[in-house]
Amino acid sequence: MNTYLILKSIHLIAIISWMAGLLYLPRIFVYHVENKNDHNTSNTFKIMEKKLYYYIMVPAMVLSWLFGLLLIFNIGLDHLTSKWLQIKLTLVIILTFYHFFLGLCLERFKLDTNTYSSKFYRIFNEVPTILLILIVFIVVFKPI
Repeated sequence: MNTYLILKSIHLIAIISWMAGLLYLPRIFVYHVENKNDHNTSNTFKIMEKKLYYYIMVPAMVLSWLFGLLLIFNIGLDHLTSKWLQIKLTLVIILTFYHFFLGLCLERFKLDTNTYSSKFYRIFNEVPTILLILIVFIVVFKPI
């Protein structure tokens, strides 16, 4: 078996799971903000947000990073000098900061101290989409 292809497959599966959460959680936040005065609905959203973040997103992020780094070790650390890989890693770091910011937002919802509007979350929800598009094109075309 080809170790590289196994690592790459697991890396892609983890990324798909992580991206699903990164795209869905802010959408739940939109609905949460719009229903913050309904105690029962708000509590339901809190449960959904917590489970999505801690049971899907965090493990998927960790696995994405783990198998991504294993891929780099598999192909050789000398590839870290490639501009396309440096740009990809920079964008993934930004995506990781985005992930942790969502964790802070989750905590604010848990404490009922969220100050962001549903419009903010609708717009903010586009960040991972833009980063995903850039990362895919950089990885596929390796333009630099």
